[in-house]
Amino acid sequence: MKAIKILLTCVLFAVPAAIGQNLPDLGDVSQSEMTALQERRLGESIMLEVRSDPSYSEDTEITDYLNSIGNKLVGASSDSRQEFNFFLMMDSQVNAFALPGGFVGINSGLMLTAQSESELAGVMSHEIGHVVQRHFARMLSAQKDTQLMALAGLAIAILASRSSSQVSQAAMIGSQAGSIQSSLNFTRANEQEADRVGFQILEKAGFDPAAMALFFERMLNATRFYQTTAPAYLRSHPLTTTRISDMQNRMQNLQYKQVPDSLEFQLMRAKLRAAQDTPAESVKFFEESLKERKYLSEVASRFGLVEALARTRDYGRASRELQTLRAALPPHPAIESLSARLLAATGDIAGSLRAYREALRNFPGYRALIYNYAESLLRINQPQEALKLIDSRLSNAVADYKLYQLQARAYAALNKGMQQHRALAEANYRMGNIRAAIEQLLLAQRAGDGDFYLQSSVDARLRELRALDKDSRKDGRK
Repeated sequence: MKAIKILLTCVLFAVPAAIGQNLPDLGDVSQSEMTALQERRLGESIMLEVRSDPSYSEDTEITDYLNSIGNKLVGASSDSRQEFNFFLMMDSQVNAFALPGGFVGINSGLMLTAQSESELAGVMSHEIGHVVQRHFARMLSAQKDTQLMALAGLAIAILASRSSSQVSQAAMIGSQAGSIQSSLNFTRANEQEADRVGFQILEKAGFDPAAMALFFERMLNATRFYQTTAPAYLRSHPLTTTRISDMQNRMQNLQYKQVPDSLEFQLMRAKLRAAQDTPAESVKFFEESLKERKYLSEVASRFGLVEALARTRDYGRASRELQTLRAALPPHPAIESLSARLLAATGDIAGSLRAYREALRNFPGYRALIYNYAESLLRINQPQEALKLIDSRLSNAVADYKLYQLQARAYAALNKGMQQHRALAEANYRMGNIRAAIEQLLLAQRAGDGDFYLQSSVDARLRELRALDKDSRKDGRK
């Protein structure tokens, strides 16, 4: 198994010891309910493992699309103050999962299986329901005689299986699962609550509330007689006809409304579809869909064809198809990003850089353009230009860890060790890894190539993060 298999807060999985050791010491939850801060810290620690898995996707465009939908749903929830982060896993299994602290993962298989944007939003709203109802915290606080870390080793919904040895280790400790079977039953009982809350969120956010029941019913019917081949989502989310009936009953007093899919939904699905099979198979799929008009969006199918042709290195045809695509719709940032990438692939670096600059004038906040332009500047050994771009964006995106990573690469190219490690410290801090951030600041101190003011800045930041780390450990022992 190549991917991390993560289940919702309603599934019990074993955790390899190596992962358990990386989890934070959050103290004893037997005396009080787990705090929101503790949940967030636990989620950040799990995300450090998730990000290291090969199936974790760094695709900025799809990630930003998921966050735009997710934030729209969160804004319609009863607790819009909760911080959420949505991310993509390149896994063909139909699955989604919520982690402590508002981290929600969506498998590529789910995006491709959903037949409408409202169906995708329906699954996401269900996951948000688990988080805002604090199901994970309630499960842990019910374990009256259990240290959080002891329980987390079994109840955290994560299983990393990067090698056969780790899989074997997980199997060995998996026998402990029966001792807290009540936790599994407790979280399964929360499925209906997540359905109810998710339905309300979906309807309030302006999506088709019927889509949730339609999606679940279609999956249940497709696997009714083949439980062993049921999608991961059904195995991790026990689905019954009662749950579906409850969803359908909620629809009785609502007026039917058809909600069209956004262009972004269709484009991102096409991008995923183009990356799913071999390059030749992907080209054939989109060629046939266009020829036979078997598509929900012709623009999206042409977008997918260009992506697939680029994978086959048929850049001439990809460029011609791109021109057809451009003529079919107004300027769009995903199309502009694809155009710039295609120019770079053909060797027209100057043309690619011009395309990025022009696109950023029209779409200054589109992260994929920013990252790709900075990457291009670094590849052609223009770190100073890359720094200008990055620094101009950091003023409005101080929480963006990827910008700090790019900044560190630019400083490394300029042989500025202190600033390189300081940038890496900020990247680690924003990923929730304070201890790694402290280590980078210690390396910055030892670099010795900064002036008095830079050294003072590093020293002050180190004191600040050490104090935060100390307070964090203290809070965990309460």
